[in-house]
Amino acid sequence: MAVCWLLCACGGSRARYDGIAKAIARGDAPKTTSVLVMRGSAVEYERYFADATAETLHDTRSATKSLTALAVGIAIDRHAVSGLAAPAFGYLADLAPFAHDEPGKAAITVEDLLTMSSALDCNDDDDASPGNEETMYPKPVWVRWAADLPVRADYQRDRSGRGPWHYCTAGVFLLGQIVQRAAHQPIDRFMAEQLFAPLGITAWEFAKSPSGEIMTGGGLRLRTRDLAAVARLMLAEGARGGTQIVPAAFSRAALTVHREAMPEQHYGYLFWTRQYKTPCGTTTGWFMGGNGGNTVVMFRDLDAVVVVTRTNYNTRGMHQQTIALIEGAILPELACKR
Repeated sequence: MAVCWLLCACGGSRARYDGIAKAIARGDAPKTTSVLVMRGSAVEYERYFADATAETLHDTRSATKSLTALAVGIAIDRHAVSGLAAPAFGYLADLAPFAHDEPGKAAITVEDLLTMSSALDCNDDDDASPGNEETMYPKPVWVRWAADLPVRADYQRDRSGRGPWHYCTAGVFLLGQIVQRAAHQPIDRFMAEQLFAPLGITAWEFAKSPSGEIMTGGGLRLRTRDLAAVARLMLAEGARGGTQIVPAAFSRAALTVHREAMPEQHYGYLFWTRQYKTPCGTTTGWFMGGNGGNTVVMFRDLDAVVVVTRTNYNTRGMHQQTIALIEGAILPELACKR
């Protein structure tokens, strides 16, 4: 079991956050593999569980989506993608003709895909949806399937110019394919050079389709500290060490509510936000989240980051368990004892 050097050097750190290990030992957050708490650039707590170590690459599932958003922002800044309003399917011209090729599909923008509000008939929360992600995985070529999805007959934009929110992994996979084509570079190499290398991230594993396509909608494996580095980047509006990695304006827009997603949680550009309860009031957290109860939370008011990795996949209440761990064992120390 690896434990952060600060835990060993500072006796008070272990006492302050001892509720984390106790909650995990009680089974309150089953299959937790790591917890990391940072304030500013200092690690206040870091511990690994269930045979994980600091070098373990964690499959945080849909937390990958948030990194795909950052790749889009970088591609726009590099003038590979013309902008948020760019027609998404214009970058997929090599796949034309598309099935269900109609005005509604041609009108889908890059920003529509970033906000999960496109016209694609795609809803991972609906087993009957033509675009449900489980339908994609058995296909040998995912981009063909995703590009050929139908559009919703009842799709309408509201006064903000956006359509209704539906959770759509296929749309995020298409974003990766769009950046790949626009940058004339495999998307994993683009992200490695433009995002991972500037952050000092040296180890990762992408999931792939049966035909070798890089999955940008989930399954990217990263170390706990590297997940925290991405979160710190967002708190610094896309900058690290004097280098602007992600455009500041895009970073701010990514952590701005664009769609009401579900009760108590809203959506930016492939990032979530919610209010977290503490004994000293509520605090806003923006987070990358994924199946299994995985979460990487940014607390701007606290200048803090919390990473919780878990493998409790496809179980009822997995996300609520992680929220309870953060609210019960982390935020009372992080938010109320400064």
